[in-house]
Amino acid sequence: MPESAGPSVGALRPVLTARSRASDLGAPRSRLGPPVPGAVTVRSQTVRRCVTEHDYGLRMNNSGKKQESVSLNASGSTFQKTYEEAASAEFAKANKAVKVNYGGGGSGKGRQDLADKVVDFAGADSPYKDADLAKNKGGDVLYFPILLGPITIAYNVDGVSKLQLSPATIAKIFQRDIKKWNDADIAADNPGVTLPDADIVVVHRADGSGTTENFAKYLDKAAKDVWKLKSGATVEWPPDTQAGQGNTGVAQSVKATKGAVGYVDLSDAKASALRFASVKNQAGKFVEPSAESASAAGDGIEVKDNLLFSALDAKGDAAYPITYQSWVIVYAKQADKAKGAVLKSYIKYLVSDGQSLLKGLDFAPLPRSLADKAVAQLDKIQVP
Repeated sequence: MPESAGPSVGALRPVLTARSRASDLGAPRSRLGPPVPGAVTVRSQTVRRCVTEHDYGLRMNNSGKKQESVSLNASGSTFQKTYEEAASAEFAKANKAVKVNYGGGGSGKGRQDLADKVVDFAGADSPYKDADLAKNKGGDVLYFPILLGPITIAYNVDGVSKLQLSPATIAKIFQRDIKKWNDADIAADNPGVTLPDADIVVVHRADGSGTTENFAKYLDKAAKDVWKLKSGATVEWPPDTQAGQGNTGVAQSVKATKGAVGYVDLSDAKASALRFASVKNQAGKFVEPSAESASAAGDGIEVKDNLLFSALDAKGDAAYPITYQSWVIVYAKQADKAKGAVLKSYIKYLVSDGQSLLKGLDFAPLPRSLADKAVAQLDKIQVP
């Protein structure tokens, strides 16, 4: 691969993470339509390779003196926040002069902050709308996929240790057509299970969210004859529902509320020790959310030339149907030489050696061919 252009950042060592564990990083534990022109079909494989200073293009200058420290600031997707925290901590071990600050806040905030040029990159689980691209103050953007993962249907119901839900039943629950846990539709998905005569409390995101957008898109596709609330980063939820800030906020609300149900990424659901349902996929199989079932959903996804795609409602017996994806979004033309060089190196880490961290954090790594395309796209980032 061509070496990233730009100044050096400190005396750097190789980043070696193939055997890293989440517990070693100080990060919380536990916390993938019709073909389009130019699309490619990819197959899931974990990306592993030895990474050296040469790979990342960061090294000491000719005088041997250390360079000044460089900070990258970002906001956006709470779905990818756990990975950002773990990856940036590992990246900093070999790149002492680099600091990555990832603030979360939701995909909508990340896209807006990047549009306003108040961050160096955004994390987002859904892309900009075409109509909004012209509002980006820094010009054209590039999308770099970094991970896949499940959206769980997390619940808090006494006496129910296992739950199965079909797309139509999920749609009816979240739009409040079903209000009791022993409703006939839920019972039909769970033969032989004793369900309580308890009220259902729906919990959703309060912020503009890529998790919300992907969840609603899934229901709009898989339960199109039932789902009435459409899709978007925000949804007009019924008034008798509750809201939580970020994936963590939804998880905490579900955990604290008897009878609650919410859509939460797997990492946050596990971190809050929540139970979650198996969901019926296209093949008619009820599949539990996991890194493995998310990887199965990533098998055969159709990827556009700009690296946009959707893993929702994937085919295959083992595929978890509410699997979604997350991108790092950057400006193609960087304004700062030092930051631009470091940004390229950090993204290269996220889509290559950093991928070995994902399964330990309950995410799925990118299919190998998609990761390779992401690395190749780094050449499109222009550094002064």
